[in-house]
Formats: sequence, C-alpha cells, structure tokens
Amino acid sequence: MDRVLAIDIGAHTQDILLWEEGEEPENCFKLVLPSQTELVAGRIREATRRRLDIFLCGDLMGGGPCTAAVRDHLAQQLGVFATTAAALTLHDNLDRVRAMGVVLTEEAPVKTCKIGMRDLDLPALKLALKLFDLDMPAAVAVAVQDHGFCPTGSNRVYRFNIWEEFLKHGQLKEILYDVPPRDLTRMEAIKRLLPRAYVMDTCAAAIRGALCDPCVADRAKDGAILVNVGNQHTVAALVRGTRVLGLFEHHTDCLDGAALASWIERFARQEAKSDEVLEDGGHGCGYAADAAGSFPFVSVTGPRRSVAPPEWYRAVPYGDTMLVGCFGLLAALREKSPPHRSV
Repeated sequence: MDRVLAIDIGAHTQDILLWEEGEEPENCFKLVLPSQTELVAGRIREATRRRLDIFLCGDLMGGGPCTAAVRDHLAQQLGVFATTAAALTLHDNLDRVRAMGVVLTEEAPVKTCKIGMRDLDLPALKLALKLFDLDMPAAVAVAVQDHGFCPTGSNRVYRFNIWEEFLKHGQLKEILYDVPPRDLTRMEAIKRLLPRAYVMDTCAAAIRGALCDPCVADRAKDGAILVNVGNQHTVAALVRGTRVLGLFEHHTDCLDGAALASWIERFARQEAKSDEVLEDGGHGCGYAADAAGSFPFVSVTGPRRSVAPPEWYRAVPYGDTMLVGCFGLLAALREKSPPHRSV
C-alpha cells in the first residue's frame, strides 16, 4: 500500500487525500472540491435557466442538492427524463420517482440536455492529478453516506437499523468494505466505477478519523464522545478505545448550538431515545448492550463544527479538520488489510 487515494464525498464537498508511504501526512497532497451532487445540481439549474428539458443518465449517486434541483426544474413545467439507474438517486421507489413527474427511459429523447449522474468523475480526477505530474494510485478508498435500499417506509429508520446492527460489534474497520452488503446501493455504484475500491460510510470514516488526533485517542481510552457536524448530517459516537458503544445521528439543519448540546448531554447519559430523535427530524440513537460507564470528554469535527459549544475539543488530526474522513479511511484500511495484501 505505497500510495492510496482517499476520497470522502459529502453533500457540499469532496475531500481528497493522496497518501504516500513514508511521507509526512501534512505533506501529502490534498484537494477540497465541490461534491458531484453540487456540480450536478448546478448543471440542472443552468438547464432550468435555459428552459431545457433534461435527461439524467449514468448511475445512482448522492441526492441532496441535485434532487432539490430536479424538483425545482419540474416545478417550472420543464421535462425530466432519466434512466432507471440514475432515477434511483431520487428515490429507491421508482413509482415515487414517476409520481414526481420524471419519465423513465433508457434512451435520451431528442432535444434534451444530457446530464451524467455519478459520485465520482474519474476522468476529471485523473486530469487534475496529471496537471501536477501525479498518477492515479491503484489503491482507492471512498466514503459516501449510504441510507441503504429502502423502497418503502422511512429511509431514516432503515439507515439507523444498519447502525444498530453495527453496534453489536462496534469495530469501525469491519464496515470498511471490499464487497459491500447488497442493500448499500450507493457503495455498490462506487464499486461499479472503481471495482478495486474500498468503501465506507462517511459518518464511520469521520469517527475513525477523529481518533487520529492524539488527544482524542488518549481520552477515548477512558471514554469519549466524538461528534462530527457535517453539512447535512451530524453524527456522534460513544467510544471507548476503538470500540463504538453508542451512535446518534441527526440532520444538521435541525440543530442549533443549544439543541446540539442538549442532545449530546442526554446521549452521554444514555437517556436520549431513538424515537425522540426520529420525531425531531433525525435518524435515531442507539447503544450497545455493554455501553456502561461515563464518557466525560467531547471532541468535535466537521465543516459546521462552529455550532458546537466552545468547551468541546476541536479535533485536528494531522492538522486538518476537513480531511478527517480521509484519515479515517486510511486508518481503517491499515487495520483491515493484512500487511502482505496489495490494495
């Protein structure tokens, strides 16, 4: 594993680290770029401005901004056509996609603006590296947030059910996948683009990355709460050593500083209930069977960490809070891969 490209794909940015064996992490090359969902949303909005019907093709990717842009496009009485694979970005239930007004077709209708859907633009990444005389590494690890395939019911509940299964063992390296579970369809889409890539959930990568800060790792020996305030999602974990004993996940836009502090105080005492979080607009909250004890130390990372109370420790693994997910990917990869294995 001499060189690894670690890519953490969020709702607003994609954070990229080119890690090289023997190089100081601070000296490894980094990029913080707009996420593909932001770029696709921009292309849809431009088509809306030009009053053009659009044809979405490619594959399943993260929704968020691009889904909102599709809804706005339809609201302007403009046509949206999509392949089945691309349409799954909008919802796992294709009947609901049709009900939005999207027409499913595998062929581009005439006079439509073609817009490619994918979480990674590999030609663009390769070109960006080539412009600085850098080659694309053979080893790639990618983090995306995957709700799981949920055509009926709440995808927030479905996603948190996945977390509750994880809490039975609580080892982050176990959810860095070479072959992801079949219901993690966004990760499967990454594997179709990059068959040799390892994939991981963004929230798990952020938790593992925070532990790369020596202060966090030291305090976690006795019990710590690791919070990541992302652009769309906020996740918190009760951690002892490297074992995750509890998880809390909410939508960042639902939380101001007081609400976040209140939730985390209750989470630390294991008093926050999953139904309460769900009713408040979040995903849920859960605890391992052996989650006893106190968690007196709180650290925070993430691009919207400014909402957190000032007394929480601002974790900066290798001096860079924006690359927390990338460092988490690398740490999980080292722990999971036998030394002799080429990734």
